[in-house]
Order: sequence, then C-alpha cells, then structure tokens
Amino acid sequence: MLGKIEHLGIAVKNLEEAEKRYIQLLGVPPYKRETVESEHVITSFFVAGPNKIELLQATSPESAIAKFIEKRGEGIHHVAYEVDDIQAEMERLRQQGFTLLNEAPKHGADDKLICFVHPRDAHGALVELCQSI
Repeated sequence: MLGKIEHLGIAVKNLEEAEKRYIQLLGVPPYKRETVESEHVITSFFVAGPNKIELLQATSPESAIAKFIEKRGEGIHHVAYEVDDIQAEMERLRQQGFTLLNEAPKHGADDKLICFVHPRDAHGALVELCQSI
C-alpha cells in the first residue's frame, strides 16, 4: 500500500533562481543536489518540517520536465508516495487497472527506486512510487 507523501516535485526553469527563492520561503538550504541522467534532470531537495520538496530542472529538451514546463509552465509536477515494496505495489496497481509509465522500477534521485503512474489514472495527478534503496 502507498505510505506517506515522500515529496512534492516542482518543475522549474532555473534551478539556481528557484533554490534562492525556496531558501527564502522555507528558511533552510537544500540538503542535496543531484543529476539524474536517466530522467534528464537536475534535482534539489529541501526538508520543510516532516515534508520534502524536490525542485527539478530539465537538462535536455527531451526531458519530461522540459515538456511539462513548455505545456503547463512551472509548478507542481508530481506527488511521490513512499512504498515498502515497489515491485509489489506496481503489481497491485497493474491488477487494479492503473497504467504504469515504467515496466520495472528504475533508479531515481535521493537513493530511491521509482515508478510513475499515468496521470489519467489519478485524475490528472502524476504519481510517483518511491522505495528507499
């Protein structure tokens, strides 16, 4: 089953400018910046109370983040949920008729295995499953 919200992913055009603004907003610096080659993004993670925020900047025009920003502008890109067993969750969701955007879990940012659920199956919200490695 899905656990707590692991993080909110926010698509940004300029990571450095967004980091400065979020430092002002949250009052803390990011704890990690990471490039995820497979997703063509650079990420920056903040902790705000018990919650995490992930800022994502595209490194390629083919990136899902670049396409998202081109179509919708900057903003909330996805909601990530913590799972204990990503393989079991993927199978459970497939059996329930959800469309998964990944055939198998892949390595994501912040030491996680990840898989995305198509937004049409979650009323327009892109859902990410995250399992700690």
